[in-house]
Amino acid sequence: MSALPSTQRVLFVCLGNICRSPTAEGVFRKLLADRGLEHRIHADSCGTADWHSGKPPDPRSIAAAKRRGYDLEALRARPLCWEDYYTFDYMLAMDESNLEVLRRESPLDYAGHIGLFLDFAPDLPEREVPDPYYGEGDGFLRVLELVEAASDGLLAELLQHG
Repeated sequence: MSALPSTQRVLFVCLGNICRSPTAEGVFRKLLADRGLEHRIHADSCGTADWHSGKPPDPRSIAAAKRRGYDLEALRARPLCWEDYYTFDYMLAMDESNLEVLRRESPLDYAGHIGLFLDFAPDLPEREVPDPYYGEGDGFLRVLELVEAASDGLLAELLQHG
Protein backbone atom coordinates (compact mmCIF):
# COMPACT_ATOMS: atom_id res chain seq x y z
CA MET A 1 0.00 0.00 0.00
CA SER A 2 1.46 3.39 -0.98
CA ALA A 3 1.52 6.30 1.42
CA LEU A 4 -0.68 9.29 0.79
CA PRO A 5 1.23 12.33 -0.44
CA SER A 6 1.97 14.88 2.24
CA THR A 7 -0.03 18.07 2.31
CA GLN A 8 1.64 21.08 0.78
CA ARG A 9 0.88 24.47 2.31
CA VAL A 10 0.78 27.79 0.47
CA LEU A 11 0.47 31.26 2.03
CA PHE A 12 -0.45 34.27 -0.11
CA VAL A 13 0.78 37.56 1.35
CA CYS A 14 -0.08 41.21 0.71
CA LEU A 15 -0.16 44.30 2.90
CA GLY A 16 -3.61 44.37 4.54
CA ASN A 17 -5.01 40.95 3.57
CA ILE A 18 -8.28 42.39 2.24
CA CYS A 19 -7.70 42.66 -1.53
CA ARG A 20 -4.94 40.75 -3.28
CA SER A 21 -4.00 37.89 -0.97
CA PRO A 22 -7.58 36.82 -0.11
CA THR A 23 -8.37 36.94 -3.83
CA ALA A 24 -5.41 34.64 -4.46
CA GLU A 25 -6.52 32.35 -1.64
CA GLY A 26 -10.09 32.16 -2.93
CA VAL A 27 -9.09 31.59 -6.56
CA PHE A 28 -6.52 28.95 -5.63
CA ARG A 29 -8.87 27.13 -3.26
CA LYS A 30 -11.50 26.91 -6.00
CA LEU A 31 -8.91 25.61 -8.45
CA LEU A 32 -7.95 22.95 -5.92
CA ALA A 33 -11.58 22.02 -5.23
CA ASP A 34 -12.41 21.82 -8.95
CA ARG A 35 -9.54 19.35 -9.40
CA GLY A 36 -10.21 17.39 -6.21
CA LEU A 37 -6.89 18.43 -4.67
CA GLU A 38 -7.99 20.25 -1.53
CA HIS A 39 -6.84 17.27 0.56
CA ARG A 40 -3.27 17.56 -0.84
CA ILE A 41 -2.73 21.30 -0.90
CA HIS A 42 -3.78 23.86 1.71
CA ALA A 43 -4.05 27.59 0.91
CA ASP A 44 -4.26 30.54 3.29
CA SER A 45 -3.53 34.25 3.17
CA CYS A 46 -2.30 37.01 5.46
CA GLY A 47 -1.06 40.57 5.51
CA THR A 48 2.24 42.03 6.62
CA ALA A 49 0.24 44.74 8.44
CA ASP A 50 -2.51 44.06 10.99
CA TRP A 51 -4.80 46.99 10.19
CA HIS A 52 -7.75 44.84 9.09
CA SER A 53 -7.45 41.79 11.36
CA GLY A 54 -10.68 39.84 11.55
CA LYS A 55 -12.35 41.79 8.74
CA PRO A 56 -13.69 40.32 5.51
CA PRO A 57 -12.13 41.16 2.15
CA ASP A 58 -12.83 44.55 0.60
CA PRO A 59 -16.39 44.59 -0.81
CA ARG A 60 -14.96 45.40 -4.24
CA SER A 61 -12.79 42.28 -4.11
CA ILE A 62 -15.77 40.20 -3.07
CA ALA A 63 -17.92 41.63 -5.89
CA ALA A 64 -15.26 41.18 -8.59
CA ALA A 65 -14.57 37.62 -7.44
CA LYS A 66 -18.26 36.75 -7.32
CA ARG A 67 -18.68 37.88 -10.95
CA ARG A 68 -16.03 35.30 -11.90
CA GLY A 69 -17.45 32.49 -9.75
CA TYR A 70 -15.29 32.83 -6.62
CA ASP A 71 -16.60 33.21 -3.09
CA LEU A 72 -14.44 35.25 -0.72
CA GLU A 73 -17.09 36.14 1.84
CA ALA A 74 -16.02 33.68 4.54
CA LEU A 75 -12.38 34.79 4.51
CA ARG A 76 -11.05 37.01 7.29
CA ALA A 77 -7.89 39.10 7.39
CA ARG A 78 -5.04 38.14 9.65
CA PRO A 79 -1.47 39.33 10.07
CA LEU A 80 1.67 37.39 9.24
CA CYS A 81 2.96 35.59 12.32
CA TRP A 82 6.14 33.76 13.27
CA GLU A 83 4.42 30.36 13.14
CA ASP A 84 3.68 30.85 9.43
CA TYR A 85 7.34 30.19 8.66
CA TYR A 86 7.04 26.79 10.31
CA THR A 87 3.69 25.98 8.72
CA PHE A 88 3.92 26.96 5.04
CA ASP A 89 6.06 25.45 2.30
CA TYR A 90 5.45 28.38 -0.05
CA MET A 91 5.12 32.00 1.07
CA LEU A 92 4.13 34.06 -1.95
CA ALA A 93 4.14 37.85 -1.87
CA MET A 94 2.01 39.97 -4.15
CA ASP A 95 4.71 42.62 -4.54
CA GLU A 96 8.35 43.42 -3.81
CA SER A 97 7.70 45.37 -0.60
CA ASN A 98 5.85 42.45 1.00
CA LEU A 99 8.47 40.05 -0.33
CA GLU A 100 11.12 42.10 1.46
CA VAL A 101 9.16 41.80 4.72
CA LEU A 102 8.86 38.02 4.31
CA ARG A 103 12.58 37.70 3.71
CA ARG A 104 13.59 40.08 6.48
CA GLU A 105 11.44 38.34 9.09
CA SER A 106 12.24 34.82 7.94
CA PRO A 107 14.01 32.65 10.49
CA LEU A 108 17.43 31.43 9.38
CA ASP A 109 16.21 27.83 9.35
CA TYR A 110 13.20 28.42 7.06
CA ALA A 111 13.49 25.77 4.37
CA GLY A 112 10.49 26.70 2.23
CA HIS A 113 10.08 28.92 -0.82
CA ILE A 114 9.71 32.67 -0.42
CA GLY A 115 9.03 34.53 -3.64
CA LEU A 116 6.67 36.56 -5.77
CA PHE A 117 3.37 34.94 -6.69
CA LEU A 118 3.59 36.16 -10.29
CA ASP A 119 6.83 34.23 -10.75
CA PHE A 120 4.47 31.34 -11.47
CA ALA A 121 3.10 33.22 -14.50
CA PRO A 122 6.33 33.88 -16.43
CA ASP A 123 4.49 34.86 -19.63
CA LEU A 124 2.95 37.91 -17.95
CA PRO A 125 4.80 41.22 -18.30
CA GLU A 126 3.99 42.09 -14.66
CA ARG A 127 6.05 40.81 -11.75
CA GLU A 128 3.82 42.30 -9.06
CA VAL A 129 0.08 42.14 -8.43
CA PRO A 130 -0.87 45.83 -8.16
CA ASP A 131 -2.75 46.96 -5.07
CA PRO A 132 -6.26 47.95 -6.21
CA TYR A 133 -7.32 49.44 -2.87
CA TYR A 134 -7.03 53.13 -3.78
CA GLY A 135 -7.94 52.67 -7.44
CA GLU A 136 -11.19 52.14 -9.26
CA GLY A 137 -13.12 48.95 -10.06
CA ASP A 138 -11.04 47.72 -13.00
CA GLY A 139 -8.08 47.18 -10.71
CA PHE A 140 -9.93 44.42 -8.88
CA LEU A 141 -10.64 42.62 -12.16
CA ARG A 142 -6.98 42.94 -13.17
CA VAL A 143 -5.98 41.39 -9.84
CA LEU A 144 -8.24 38.44 -10.66
CA GLU A 145 -6.72 38.00 -14.11
CA LEU A 146 -3.19 38.00 -12.73
CA VAL A 147 -4.08 35.68 -9.86
CA GLU A 148 -5.80 33.20 -12.19
CA ALA A 149 -2.74 33.06 -14.45
CA ALA A 150 -0.32 32.56 -11.57
CA SER A 151 -2.58 30.00 -9.87
CA ASP A 152 -2.34 27.66 -12.84
CA GLY A 153 1.45 27.90 -12.82
CA LEU A 154 1.65 27.43 -9.07
CA LEU A 155 -0.53 24.33 -9.19
CA ALA A 156 1.64 22.84 -11.94
CA GLU A 157 4.73 23.49 -9.78
CA LEU A 158 3.17 21.91 -6.70
CA LEU A 159 2.02 18.83 -8.60
CA GLN A 160 5.44 18.42 -10.18
CA HIS A 161 7.35 18.74 -6.92
CA GLY A 162 4.76 17.33 -4.52
